Amino acid sequence: MGSITSRFQSEAPLHPAARAFLADAFDRGWADPSKIHGESRQASILLNEAKETFASHLGIRRDQVEFLSDPALGFHLGTSGLLHGSSQFFYSAVDRSEVFAIADLHSGEKIPVALDGSIQYPEGGSTDLLAWQTINGETGIISAAPTKFPGRLFVDATASGAQIPLPENWSTALWNSRTWEGPAGLGIFAVADEGIWRNPLPHVDQKISSSELSIPLVMASAIALEAHMRDYADKRDALSTLNAQIRNFLHSEIGDVDIAGNASTTVPHLLSYSLLYIDAERLVNELDRRGICVDSGSACNATNMEPSHVLAAMGLLTHGNVRMTLHNQTTPESVEIFLQELKTLVEDFRN
Repeated sequence: MGSITSRFQSEAPLHPAARAFLADAFDRGWADPSKIHGESRQASILLNEAKETFASHLGIRRDQVEFLSDPALGFHLGTSGLLHGSSQFFYSAVDRSEVFAIADLHSGEKIPVALDGSIQYPEGGSTDLLAWQTINGETGIISAAPTKFPGRLFVDATASGAQIPLPENWSTALWNSRTWEGPAGLGIFAVADEGIWRNPLPHVDQKISSSELSIPLVMASAIALEAHMRDYADKRDALSTLNAQIRNFLHSEIGDVDIAGNASTTVPHLLSYSLLYIDAERLVNELDRRGICVDSGSACNATNMEPSHVLAAMGLLTHGNVRMTLHNQTTPESVEIFLQELKTLVEDFRN
C-alpha cells in the first residue's frame, strides 16, 4: 500500500490553527467553569469567548449556544423536543439516518425528492415540524430554505457549518465541529424559542450542555471555525475550478457517469458521482493502494459500503459511487493525479 498523496474523504485532520493552540487550551481550560476559584473563572471566561465566536459565525445569540459531546444526539433534541401531541413530522427522502429513525417513532411523512435534489415542501400547520437539511452531505446539493413553512423548523446544518445562514423561522439547529476542521465529538445545538421546545431526555432541569464538557475542545473548535471560514473564503474560487475540472473530466474522459446535482446547485467542495459497470468497493480499495482516499456509498453507512439512500431517492445510480470532499488544502496537482489514476482503473475494470 502506498503512502497517502491525495485526501478526498469527508473527514479532515484538525485545523493547524486549532492544533497549535490545543496544548495551551488544555493548560488554561481544565477547571470547572461553574466554580468560583481563579482557574474556574478563567475557564468560564474562555468558554464565553468561544461562545461569542460560535454565535457570531453561526448567526445565533451567545445564550443560545449549547454544546453536545455527541453531535448525533442533536437530531433527537432538535426534533423530538418540538413534537407535541398531534404534530405532524415532515422530513425528506435524502435526510440523514438519524432523522429517519426519529421519523419511524413519530410516524413521520417522507417528502420525495426530484432528480436534481430539489424538494417541494408541504404546507403544514403551526404545530407541525419540518426537518430541513441545509446541504446534503453526500451530494453537496444546497436545499432552498423553507421560509414559508408555518410550523416549527429543525435545521440540520451538520454538512454546511457556517456557510448557510439560518432562516428567520428556524426553531432548533445543529452543527458538527468536524465540518470546519474542528475536533470530533463536539456538536453545537441551539433553540430559538424555549417556550415551544421541551427537553425530550430524562432531566431535572432544562440544561442541555453537560458540565463534563471539554472546554479545551470547545476552544479549539472555535479557533478552527474562524480559521476554516477565512481559508474557505480565500479558496472558494479555486475549489469551484477544481470541482468543474473533475466534472468535465468525468464526462469527457470516462463517460457512463451520473453526477449528483450541478455546479450551480451544489457547494464547490462536495462532489458525488456513480460510474456504470464499476464495483465501488474494489475501486475505493485500489485507489487507496495508490495513496488516494475517497468515500463511497451512503454517508450514514460508509463503513459497510451500503448503497446510498440519497442517490436512490433521486433516481441516480447507486453502484460504482464515489464521494469526494475537496478540502481547503486540496491542490490542483493532487486532483490531476487522482483523475489519471481513476481513468486508468475504470478502463481496466470495464475491459
